[in-house]
Amino acid sequence: MNQRPECLNVSPASYTQRWHDLAERVLDDHRLTAEEGLAVLQSGDEELLDLLAAAYRVRRRWFGDRVNLNFLLNAKSGLCSEDCGYCSQSRVSKAEIARYGLVSPEQMIDGARMAAERQSKTYCTVISGRAPSDKEIDTFGRIVPQIKEQFGLKICLSVGLLSLEQTRRLKDCGVDRINHNLNTSERFYPKICTTHSYQDRLETLKAVRGSGMEICSGGIVGMGEEDEDVVELALTLGELEVEATPVNFLLPIAGTPLEGCRRLNPRYCLKVLALFRLANPRGELRIAAGREVHLGPLQPLGLFPANGIFVGDYLTAEGQPPEEDYRMIEALGFSVGR
Repeated sequence: MNQRPECLNVSPASYTQRWHDLAERVLDDHRLTAEEGLAVLQSGDEELLDLLAAAYRVRRRWFGDRVNLNFLLNAKSGLCSEDCGYCSQSRVSKAEIARYGLVSPEQMIDGARMAAERQSKTYCTVISGRAPSDKEIDTFGRIVPQIKEQFGLKICLSVGLLSLEQTRRLKDCGVDRINHNLNTSERFYPKICTTHSYQDRLETLKAVRGSGMEICSGGIVGMGEEDEDVVELALTLGELEVEATPVNFLLPIAGTPLEGCRRLNPRYCLKVLALFRLANPRGELRIAAGREVHLGPLQPLGLFPANGIFVGDYLTAEGQPPEEDYRMIEALGFSVGR
């Protein structure tokens, strides 16, 4: 059990001032420290509203009250050689999911049409597997320009490990951003995957940056890691100045090695979102998988630190109906960003 840091032993009267002082420093380009990150995660629930208000000050500076919507297409499912313990599509998973090769160009265009109809800013296309084949990259090379011309969407691909040459090919066809999550800290990474390393993932991010594309990289919370691992991930992504960070809260899917992981509580999840906002103030912060399950009725509060959500389903899990997302955004007095 983690002990509460000494810096948290303060009187209730000073909660507001402390978190707003931290927000002020972050707005003045202060880089969050590990001690400050732990203080955020291990703060008392009685401080939560003050913490969220401070994170909102930072979010509002760079993103106003806009909420960016993202639509995800699972364009290739299962059939993966990797052993990531959290994933229902991995080779070690016994989860009952659909398994299929790369969908047709027509299906990708249909997905883009749905993304546009749902007011999404970014169309995220994901394929399972360690790395894309040349044929798969060629397919994206043909279809991405068509999607951008027809729908004007920002294109983000999540296709596994990439070389600099591959990232350049994807940039040349019009891909705006590559998603490749670090998922957790370097220390904890071998406990969730052994078929590739944390360094392999960092090398892919380096290749993406070297090609001139934007980086989308985040993580999964609730896999059995310590608070220190969550803080390290947040600080690393902040140092990399990634343009977008999706924060997933583990859905312990039956048939995966992590199916027995503990359930998160919504107050802790909100503190996680505040941590990632303060660690990378100018980056888009997106609440990803697990939002509906782990935040539950507190979902609207998540949009005070975060400025983006997925609208629709995730890879192999269902999201709530888009109409509920629109109502939530409207009830907050926020607007959909395009």
